[in-house]
Parts: sequence; structure tokens; C-alpha cells
Amino acid sequence: MSDTPTGRPHWGTRMGFILAATGSAVGLGNIWKFPYITGENGGGYFVLIYLACVLLVGLPIMIAEVMMGRASRQSPVGAFLHFRGRDTLWSGVGWLGVAAGFVILSYYSVVAGWSMNYILLSLTDHLQTLDADGISDVFTTLHAAGDINLFWHFLFMATVIGVVIGGVQKGIERTCNVLMPLLFVLVVLLVCYSIFLPGGGFLKALNFIFVPHAELLSKRSVLEALGHAFFTLSLGMGAMLTYGSYMQNRRDVVYNSLWVAGMDTVIALLACMMIYPAVFAFGQEAQAGPGLVFKTLPILFAQMPGGLILSLLFFLLLTFAALSSAISLQEVVTATVIDRLGWERRRATMITGSAIFLFGVPSALSGSGELFGSWTRIFGANFFDTMDYLASNWMLPLGGLLIAIFVGWVMKDKDRRDAFGADEHPAVYYILFKILVKIVAPISVLIVLLHKIGLIHI
Repeated sequence: MSDTPTGRPHWGTRMGFILAATGSAVGLGNIWKFPYITGENGGGYFVLIYLACVLLVGLPIMIAEVMMGRASRQSPVGAFLHFRGRDTLWSGVGWLGVAAGFVILSYYSVVAGWSMNYILLSLTDHLQTLDADGISDVFTTLHAAGDINLFWHFLFMATVIGVVIGGVQKGIERTCNVLMPLLFVLVVLLVCYSIFLPGGGFLKALNFIFVPHAELLSKRSVLEALGHAFFTLSLGMGAMLTYGSYMQNRRDVVYNSLWVAGMDTVIALLACMMIYPAVFAFGQEAQAGPGLVFKTLPILFAQMPGGLILSLLFFLLLTFAALSSAISLQEVVTATVIDRLGWERRRATMITGSAIFLFGVPSALSGSGELFGSWTRIFGANFFDTMDYLASNWMLPLGGLLIAIFVGWVMKDKDRRDAFGADEHPAVYYILFKILVKIVAPISVLIVLLHKIGLIHI
């Protein structure tokens, strides 16, 4: 089927959607961020709170996005036009999602580039020749090397553009059908290896992750869990809505969303079970923070038998996760241009992908201070951190909040029932969905936003 507005592309199989949507959800947030924020918040209780947030807030908003896309057969802007019947302020919510995808991919590509650079370092055995201080300094040097960051940023974006140009079935679906099984196999292999680490590291990790500990848990941990549940499921950026627009079977909306949320959560937990046994086996602190992946883990790999192979596998895993998510972000922007302007796929992808690359140049140079040093002096943070803060803390939660309000309160009940496939599921499914999307999800996200602007103090 043609990739044009008059011939909407579709997934070749149900599993194609599940793997592609899981690939969108599974990214650096699962492998990099979730383990370190779990450590910072004390493990067990935080994990339980996170699981509750995924189930009660993340999943209903995901279902809302997917069903809007499937029913409208449009990208984010067109989906709101479809349900309102005319251009209203609600169309701006669609544009907000597109803008979020654009901004996030511009700096996400830079982080993916760091992972690609570590693959090269692993292949050359460079990390194995350094002591702990030397390994820690590697990332500091990389972060400050503007030319190296630009190279990897360009290479990663070129890869993303190449995949998306191939279309929904031959590009995105085919790539994710390979990437996601490989990613899962790599995670399982590294978890299996961690079982045999010395000092009972694996048992200590299981205790830390799954047994409630209140020492580091705070009220803010709840907000952290809610915010991350939102980010890791790719909500508020139009990705799930766009992928949903390529679905054919209405009945699959709920079941497929459950599969995606479940697989995303399993991989996040496996990432903890992969990383923390090494942390505990070699006497490191669980509260290593954002440097856990790029500073602490390379030090640990250098001390392990077969560390070179382990390092290579881990950063391949990280790069695969980043690529699958980046593809969905690019597709949101590409699909919107195709739908709104009528461009063919190649042109839409090349032009928007190039624009995203150029917008990401300041992020790639943020660590070096080249050209954009004045940004830090004016805004108090470099360009990379500013974009990350803007997208993660404002654009995504606001977009998700407005989608929940739209589906829960603005969409006609007949349209909502039909898009959900209420007649094809037990009645309790739709009743529960309405309660969550109308009340629980919007109130929860609103609390996070009000806390961020200081109107609620926790």
C-alpha cells in the first residue's frame, strides 16, 4: 500500500505493531534512566509505585493514543481534526506532540551517539587498558569533544532517516522485527551472566529491586515514578497515536497496548537485574545517578572476566534501544508532513530528518562550550539540558494530560466506545478505562505539573 494520504500504510502483522510500538517505548529510558532512578529512590518500594503508575496512568493514556490513531487513520494533528470535525484549538495538542518528537530526537540522537562511541571503544579494547579514574575520564572527554559528538549525531540520524524512508512495512516494521528480538536476547544473556558474579551480587540485586526498602523513598519518589512511567511508554509525543494509525483491527487496541506496556516494563526490570548484580558484586553504590551507564559500568566491565565482550554487548543493546525509539520519533514528524502537506515519504523524511539534525547541533556541542557557550550564561543550563528539561518535564506531561482530557471529556461517548472497541470486550474493560482516563490519569499528571511550577509542594 502506498505511503501517501490517499493510501494509508499499515502493519503487515499484529506482531509488527507490537514490536514496533515496544521498540518506541523501549529506549534509553529503560536501559539507562530507570536503573539509576531506581537506585536513587531505594529500589523495592519505588519499583512497586512505578508499576502502579504504569498500570493506572501510563496504560490508559497509551490506549487513548492508540485508539485515536486507529480510528482516525491520521497522524496527531489529523486525529484531532477527525474527531472535532473542524480545526480547533485541540489541533494544537497534535502539533505539541509533533514538536515534542522533533525536540526529543534532536538531543536523543546525541546520547545514542555516546553509546555508539562506546561500542567502538569496546571493539578496540581501549577501556580495558585504563584504571577506574581513566575510564571515568573517558566520558568527560567524550562529552567535551564537539567534533566527535557531531560525527556520531550525524551517523545516527542518517541511520534513522534511512529506516523511515523505507516506509511502515519495509522500513520500520522490518527493522523492529530484527532489533527487538535481538535486544531481548542481549538483555537475557547479560542477566544470565550476572547470576554467576561473585559475592552474591545477583541475590543482593534481587533483594534491592523487589523487596521494599523505605530508606531512600520520599514523596518526590512518587512523582519521579509517575514521570518516568509517562516518559518510558513514549506518551505525549504522538508516537503511539501515529503507530496506532497504521493498525487495521479495532479489537487489537486494548490487547496490543497491554502487550506493549507489559514488554516495556519487563525490559526495564531486566535492565536492573542486568546492571545491579555487577554494582553490588564489586562494591559500588546503587545511588550512582546518571553516570551509572557511561561511567560506573565501564569500570565494572574492566574488572569482569570477558569484560570486553560484555561491554560490547551492553552498548550494542543500548544503541538498539535508542534506534528503535528514534525511528518512532522521526515517523511522527514524517507522517505529519505527509498527511498535512501531501509530500511523498522520501522527501518528507529527508527534509524533516535534516532539520532535526541541524536543531540537534547545539546539543552535540553543549559539552564543548563551542559556539553556544552564551546559552548557558543566559539560561543557566546548556542547550542539551534545556531541551531535555523542556521536553521531558513540560511537553510530554502536558501533551498526555490534554490527550486524557480530550478522550475522557471532549470526545463523544459514541466515538470513544467505537474507537475503544467497547462492544468487542467485556463491559468492565470500558468502564475501567473511562474511570482511569477521565479521572485518575489527568489528576495524576496535573499534580506532577503543578508540583513543577511550585503550586503544590511535596
